[in-house]
Amino acid sequence: MLYDDGRIACDESRLVVRRYYPWGGAKSIPYASIRSVTRSPLTGLTGKWRIWGSSDFVHWSRYAGRRVLPTITPDDPDTVARILAEHSTS
Repeated sequence: MLYDDGRIACDESRLVVRRYYPWGGAKSIPYASIRSVTRSPLTGLTGKWRIWGSSDFVHWSRYAGRRVLPTITPDDPDTVARILAEHSTS
């Protein structure tokens, strides 16, 4: 395991989002399926205290679809960003 904070985990081949679904199910995402990564600051208006869901219906914590941008909030964003960059296929 390259990273694990209890909610977000990264191994050699994938990112795992625990409690991805409202009922607690995990989502495993192969690095090759991740098209891009953008870092954004969290504020009171953009989800700093959000537990699950969206504050703007474009970014959605733990929901993936065509018109939304899945969002994760790891405890150590620098480490997760580094791991994603190292495993990027682009």
